[in-house]
Amino acid sequence: MGLTTKAEWSESLEPRDVVRRQYLASAAGDLEALRATMAPDVEWTEMAGFPLAGTYRTPEGVTSNVMEILGRDWDGWAAHDDSYVVDGEDVVVLARYTATNKATGKLLDVRVAHHFVVRGGLIVRFEQFVDTLKVAEAASNL
Repeated sequence: MGLTTKAEWSESLEPRDVVRRQYLASAAGDLEALRATMAPDVEWTEMAGFPLAGTYRTPEGVTSNVMEILGRDWDGWAAHDDSYVVDGEDVVVLARYTATNKATGKLLDVRVAHHFVVRGGLIVRFEQFVDTLKVAEAASNL
């Protein structure tokens, strides 16, 4: 098995590569590149209990209702992707969120799991799993 070039990897339609590009775009704050990884009818679900809980549709809906709000409320919000489990179009990523809440100054460092479904080289569905109590504690002055 040979190594692929950066150009081949950045154009790959393989589900793992599409998801990895999503994480890289998010880390770079490149919302245009992030939207380019998503299908026009994407369904993006933030877990119940998470500050942005709900299901968002369209790439613009996802970035304006999730990524832009996270950037507004948290300093240095990052999703650090660690491990990938791929089964056909399903990609599960074990990751970690780190950030500092702007209102409280409290640090967040919590493990998460993300489930993506990728079809035709685009993310069609996302579901987040996270310890929402840890997020709430970092966002609370209590």
